[in-house]
Amino acid sequence: MVVQTRVCPPSDSMRALVLFVCLSLGCLAQKPQRCSKYNNSDAESICSTANEKLMAYAKYSYDARGKRIRLREVGSFKKKSFHIDVLLLYKLGVMYKINYRNRTCCKKPLGAQFHPLEIPQNASLLGQVVLGSSSGPGQGLLVNSWAGELQMKKGKGTYMSTVTEFGCIPVSTLFHTDKSGWVVTSFFNNVIGLVDPQHLVPPPFCKDAKLEIEDGEDPLTFYSLF
Repeated sequence: MVVQTRVCPPSDSMRALVLFVCLSLGCLAQKPQRCSKYNNSDAESICSTANEKLMAYAKYSYDARGKRIRLREVGSFKKKSFHIDVLLLYKLGVMYKINYRNRTCCKKPLGAQFHPLEIPQNASLLGQVVLGSSSGPGQGLLVNSWAGELQMKKGKGTYMSTVTEFGCIPVSTLFHTDKSGWVVTSFFNNVIGLVDPQHLVPPPFCKDAKLEIEDGEDPLTFYSLF
């Protein structure tokens, strides 16, 4: 007697599950690649130093190709609160401190180097992890952590950067120099592309601003990690 066995075709939900598992395993099996910089973005960040000199919340607009950053931040530096709006123009080597309430503008030299939001080619991969949970779709975020050194104008800086596997969106950065110690920056609400390109252009009342000599340590020096 021949016994016939009927094989039922997989349901749509079963096929979807198999496809999801295959794609997930395929993504995890790929070796993480050092991602290049993206040219424009708007985001928010929280920055602090291990020595407790600086704690700041900032909104920023970032242009890698033009080497321009606009920072609007509030925080505490050396136990004194501050609120600043600054435009950093690295190609010109100047920064504008902007006060819209008084319609005043201070123009000062910018000595820090511009470091793009990217993973340098000499970075070493620390590992790939899922932030949150990998139990189901949408419950976690796949990220890569990289570490290395940057040559600064005065000495070297050590960094550890975590970015998303897809899109190379910055998640967090730890940066260390002998001058500043450890600086921790967390990024969130990232938007690829500039919401308002005018944020990276000095306002009209800055046109006649004269270049001033820096008169002391400024919390902006901690943003040399860019």
